[in-house]
Amino acid sequence: MKWQFEDKTNQGKFFISSGDPNLKGLGLLNGKREMINTIVFNPGPAQYVTIDKISYSLPNKAILPLVANQTFSFEVPENLIAWQFNREFYCIVDHDIEVGCVGFLFYGIQHPFFIQLSAEGGNVVSSIQALCVEDMLIEDRMQGEMLRTMLKRLIIYITRLAKQQTESYQKQSNDRMDMIRQFNLLLEIHFRSRHEVQFYAQTMNKSPKTLTNLFGLCNYPSPSELIRQRILLEAKRYLYFTDKSAKEVASDLGFTSVAHFSRFFKAGTGRNFSEYKELV
Repeated sequence: MKWQFEDKTNQGKFFISSGDPNLKGLGLLNGKREMINTIVFNPGPAQYVTIDKISYSLPNKAILPLVANQTFSFEVPENLIAWQFNREFYCIVDHDIEVGCVGFLFYGIQHPFFIQLSAEGGNVVSSIQALCVEDMLIEDRMQGEMLRTMLKRLIIYITRLAKQQTESYQKQSNDRMDMIRQFNLLLEIHFRSRHEVQFYAQTMNKSPKTLTNLFGLCNYPSPSELIRQRILLEAKRYLYFTDKSAKEVASDLGFTSVAHFSRFFKAGTGRNFSEYKELV
């Protein structure tokens, strides 16, 4: 079953699905797609999820946040509950000050991020889903705001659980962790054009050394390594889901020459772009 709300004043869209065999994400590269973010809850047995061509085990009673640029499919989508929404309905970036999830749940260091729920937590999430479905059936002027409130409640709840399950949040101050979240968000916005740590540090009014030391304290990869990983991930997405040449991908990802991009790609994968493409 799938329920849908659409706000005709701003094209905001919100979907709830339960038992939907067509639950999947097509990404953004292969044709024009809508920017739809997804939160998936697995109330049943563990199953496999494939994200950008890589398979992972989605545990029982786990939540998985997914963003629009990820392609994903599930082993048994009929067993899942999902909330999906576009930025016109609820912009996770605009609401980050209130909710504190961007750069952590959706654009954080941990990919994929499985948030484990207790039996009680599973009941809470199921209750939120039931309230959302109930509001889907009440078509009045308050419907959109009620649904946004329910979605926001879900995001806040799973963000709290995720922070409890993240060791660095138990050891570091909120200010330090907010710096890491801010870096992650800036990286997602600018990785195509800005490849140097100096840019992100200056934007945050910090020194590159301060950022590097902070990430080290949390046992995270360095900022330079995270930049490298993010660019490489996007390069692989181009390779998997488009027919673009190495020259076109290099241009899209902000490299000054295809030779520079080719060296970068081979250093990260052990193969040049054309060799890697033959393996796909």
